[in-house]
Amino acid sequence: MRLIDIVRQSPRRLVIPLMGYPGARLTNSTIRQNEFNSDLHYRSIYKLVERFDPDAVFFMMDLSVEAGALGLQVRYPLSESATVEHHPVKTLADLEQYEVLDPLFDARIRSYIETMKLMAKNLNIPKGGYVIGPFTLAGLLMGAVEIATATITEPDLVLSVVNFAENIIIRYAKELIRAGANMIAILEPTATFLSPKAFARFSGASVSRIVRFLDAMTILHICGNTTHLVEAMCETGVQGLSLDSVADFPAVASRVRSDVVLIGNIAPVRVMVNEKPDGVKRAVNNLLEAMEPYPNFILSTGCDLPLETPLENIQAFMEAGKAWRLRRADSAA
Repeated sequence: MRLIDIVRQSPRRLVIPLMGYPGARLTNSTIRQNEFNSDLHYRSIYKLVERFDPDAVFFMMDLSVEAGALGLQVRYPLSESATVEHHPVKTLADLEQYEVLDPLFDARIRSYIETMKLMAKNLNIPKGGYVIGPFTLAGLLMGAVEIATATITEPDLVLSVVNFAENIIIRYAKELIRAGANMIAILEPTATFLSPKAFARFSGASVSRIVRFLDAMTILHICGNTTHLVEAMCETGVQGLSLDSVADFPAVASRVRSDVVLIGNIAPVRVMVNEKPDGVKRAVNNLLEAMEPYPNFILSTGCDLPLETPLENIQAFMEAGKAWRLRRADSAA
């Protein structure tokens, strides 16, 4: 089933916040502990589902999993997401050392796969996993500044690294699907600075190939201002676009095909962390009102919620979404 089919068959708006990290607070654990322990990671996600009753759930967002599995140096703070600190690929020859590695043997990769198996076994709502995008993984291998320059000065090198990254991503995503993932969200934040033409060449073509290999609902998530990339993102063939809070959703919706689902885009920090519950509900209601003409929409957050997000604000988000859908269902009846 396609994502748009689930949206169309629902009698009300689906409410799916991206909220992996706050689950650590419900298990009195740290983000780092969850990144290495599949049982704990699953319990953190289970506690979120138990408390907030979303219409689907993803495990914790982590852009370092595939890079770490390739042997890149990764820093693991206790209560923040992991970050890659060294970017070793400067030439095509530098890439050769990584081509002999099998990242699926990596302990953290296996941990996330096992987390998905536990989610699939014990949760009766759609389950989602994250994979890094090909241009973003290439950026971690080369460095963000370096890959930006190389798209102009050494485009063939960039394409070679992107193609290498693509194969890693496909293998990992397939394992997540075998483990029970119904949805795969491809995280491609490094692509935000690309022009539509450059995006199509250095990211979109690779994302399209990844999507064709995956028997799951596919979503493309790019942080930042992606207004200039909306059409190019749709051309990748993904079933949903998850966009950051800076995107004007009603304006974007008019440029998105009716069979592509827009997902978002309440601000994770400005609203979900910094507002009081009444402010969260006000922001949710404003977005739902603005998006009422567009059936291809799922209420969510613009990105994964920070660990420090007040739990009462997540509750307010869910209550506002559910109250709206009930009003709409009652009025339709």
